[in-house]
Amino acid sequence: MDRIHITGGVPLNGTIPISGAKNAALPLMIASLLTGDTLELANVPRLADIAALTRILGNHGVDHMVVGKRPGQTTETGQTIRLTASNVIDTTAPYELVSTMRASFWVVAPLLARFGEAKVSLPGGCAIGTRPVDLLIMALERLGAQIEIDAGYVVAKTKNGLRGAEIDFPKVTVGGTHVALMAASLAYGTTVISNAAREPEVVDLAECLTKMGARIQGAGTPRIVIEGVARMNGARHEVLPDRIETGTYAMAVAMTGGDVVLENTRADLLHSALDILSTTGAEITQVPGGIRVRRNGAGIAAVDVTTDPFPGFPTDLQAQFMALMTLANGQSQIRETIFENRFMHVQELARLGARIRLEGDLAIVEGVDRLKGAPVMATDLRASVSLVIAGLAAEGETQINRVYHLDRGFEALEAKLARCGARIERVRA
Repeated sequence: MDRIHITGGVPLNGTIPISGAKNAALPLMIASLLTGDTLELANVPRLADIAALTRILGNHGVDHMVVGKRPGQTTETGQTIRLTASNVIDTTAPYELVSTMRASFWVVAPLLARFGEAKVSLPGGCAIGTRPVDLLIMALERLGAQIEIDAGYVVAKTKNGLRGAEIDFPKVTVGGTHVALMAASLAYGTTVISNAAREPEVVDLAECLTKMGARIQGAGTPRIVIEGVARMNGARHEVLPDRIETGTYAMAVAMTGGDVVLENTRADLLHSALDILSTTGAEITQVPGGIRVRRNGAGIAAVDVTTDPFPGFPTDLQAQFMALMTLANGQSQIRETIFENRFMHVQELARLGARIRLEGDLAIVEGVDRLKGAPVMATDLRASVSLVIAGLAAEGETQINRVYHLDRGFEALEAKLARCGARIERVRA
């Protein structure tokens, strides 16, 4: 099994290109099932989750083609793929495929909307909480689906197609909003989604669906209105920049010191996180086509954070911010309100010398003068990269095991950091 080896203590200086957002690319790829025409997606990151979803779509009969390189493309920038679901031969998504990645469960929506049936295994993915699919099922039932749970599978059917309805989510759910958007686009009549997720990835999906012929208003607000259409067409769409990758590298610079320009990204995608990062002492400025992050030799200020749905502080940056706070001057408190098991990185950070105390959904971090390298074990995707950030700032050598989690969400991580001076390498098993 691969490992990542880091010799810490080196400031980061240079440029890092930001990839397309995994959390946007996955629902966009799934949306290809809504039409028999070709959906072309640009700026798709090269990640294990993308490859896994490609296999799942292929199992349904979706043809997949990677377009040849374009000017400026490198192994650190996105690829262009074409997906054509003109000959869907199977509306079942089996356990052995869906269990590897949670988002693949969302295929239930376009399959049901277009073909009137779907049989999809209950999902897997990172072990960071139960993350039930009950709200996703509720949304489909409101649209007229008949759903049963049978031997670990969600079996969904509709006799005469889906019909528009009022969907009022009791809590904000990104997955539920994705599912409702896709299903309602081919439903008969008007659907109103209340308490909808406002994440940029939801807006990106809505923009792509609109290019495919959907009639959607209000994406990015808590109330989305969809007028169903009889048929969707193909389109071309570019995946938006990955705000989590942007925030991750920004926090790495804030922790190690240095001066880095994050290219091909947008500050408006994560204002909350960047505002908080500025409060810790990092200097953040917008530059043409990206963001510049600098930190001089001054110490890191302790700042309290609570994770919240967009536009609040993202839960997907909580572990990275905790790594930063381990070297802050004073005490900080980090409250996790989205997932109940998302503090599994705490014990591994402690191996590097961090002082963190847990009280339910609250982590209390006492900043220390220094971290020291040690062998650590990755537990999930975001926890993995928090250990990378900590290792970059720690004295001596850090070895991170089980880095396959990183390959699910960070494209060319070692290469991007190494180009800024980090002493980091992958040790192949």
